[in-house]
Amino acid sequence: MGGMKVTRVTVGLPVRDLRRAEDWYRKVFELTGAAVEPVPGLVELTLGSIDLQLVEDPAGQPGAQNGLRVGVADAAAEHERLSTLGLDLDPVEHVPGAVDYFDFTDPDGNTLGVYSLNS
Repeated sequence: MGGMKVTRVTVGLPVRDLRRAEDWYRKVFELTGAAVEPVPGLVELTLGSIDLQLVEDPAGQPGAQNGLRVGVADAAAEHERLSTLGLDLDPVEHVPGAVDYFDFTDPDGNTLGVYSLNS
């Protein structure tokens, strides 16, 4: 048994306003690819090897905890770039010999994280 061979990951996040959320995610993650709308009320964006599904739920309670974490080459550099967009970011946490990371939330209260491995 070789174990499960995962080829892609899909993450779904609830949002109140689908178009506004799509615009926000495109700006933050610098996405230019076409979105897929497999069903009404759901937009799927490609974020590296992740398919990000934004699911409109205006009457629901958006706010997934630890909704999405993305690995990058340099978390501190991304922190600097995202701060220029006016986002409210937690400070970069440094765990020696392991990881640098920070969290922030989208306009619907979903928690997002950015991390990079360090030595």
